[in-house]
Amino acid sequence: MQKLRVIQWTTGKVGKLALRGILDDPRLELAGVYAWSEDKAGLDAGELCGRPACGVQATNDIDALLALGADTVLYTPFMVDLDHVIRLLEGGADVISTNLFLNVGGIQGEVQQRLAAACDKGGSSLFISGVNPGWINSTAAALTAVCRDVRCVTIAESADCSVYESAETWQAMGMGFPEATEEVMATVRAWLMSFYDSTQRLAAALDYTLDDMEFSAEFATAAETVDLGWFRMEQGTNAAIRAGWDGKVAGRTVVSNRITWYLTDKLNEGWEFSDDHYHLVVDGEPGVDTRIRFVPPEHWSNHDWDTMTAMPAVNAVLDVKAGPVGILTLKEVGLVSAPAGLWN
Repeated sequence: MQKLRVIQWTTGKVGKLALRGILDDPRLELAGVYAWSEDKAGLDAGELCGRPACGVQATNDIDALLALGADTVLYTPFMVDLDHVIRLLEGGADVISTNLFLNVGGIQGEVQQRLAAACDKGGSSLFISGVNPGWINSTAAALTAVCRDVRCVTIAESADCSVYESAETWQAMGMGFPEATEEVMATVRAWLMSFYDSTQRLAAALDYTLDDMEFSAEFATAAETVDLGWFRMEQGTNAAIRAGWDGKVAGRTVVSNRITWYLTDKLNEGWEFSDDHYHLVVDGEPGVDTRIRFVPPEHWSNHDWDTMTAMPAVNAVLDVKAGPVGILTLKEVGLVSAPAGLWN
């Protein structure tokens, strides 16, 4: 079996787990690793992700990585560098990204045009994946295959995010602020543009052409001061959010993508939360009501939960390589699954 050669781009929370996934996948060969920080350059990739040494050293020499001629780049940095992604695509490498391009406004408008042109020039593909957006969108679309009529598909995520140690993320999501000002709401809306994109992609997979997208968000406040060690919320400040996008046709919601994220469940508003991480509902004939709960092994730490973001991207490498040139949709990538038989 000829292996696909893969570069892992950064080794942060998600990147480290993606790197493990590459090393563990018998279909893939680790060709290189991009180190964003100087202190990681020169270190063995295995050392960076808790695996035995593999002989591949991380580097911050982008030209050297481009010269490797790898098939695919798994792109997982916290902030996207659009010029880097364009160079990779123009160089002929497929890019599978868990980064949602939020800091450049999402994949729309001029950004989308530049990325599509880079794919055309390099004969490459770009695919955005992760757990949500990503895996859950494909799962929701697949549920409709049993239906003879579909009126609306809803994805609802519920997550205790107190284990997600990223103060920057939660500040951007309005946590810790005393009220939902216009500025806070604008920032939240911008950070949730990825769900705008994923709602559009789900609609496209179901052959809907949306004529309107509606955003909404509301907050609940902490009933007591909460100090997570890495983030502090005073009593009465924002500590949970419900938000999302509704895609509409002729005034009727046909796809809905909602999130409920909380840093504490001790809230003044008395919100209640489900232990199920996802609730998928198809309003159709027949209707479908599906709940999904992840069950972590006992040895997992907080950051191991990022496995569900990393692995849909790792497992999509072969499917993306088999897809057409361009920015790929859910249907063009198809059924991504784990190579369970090869693992066993």
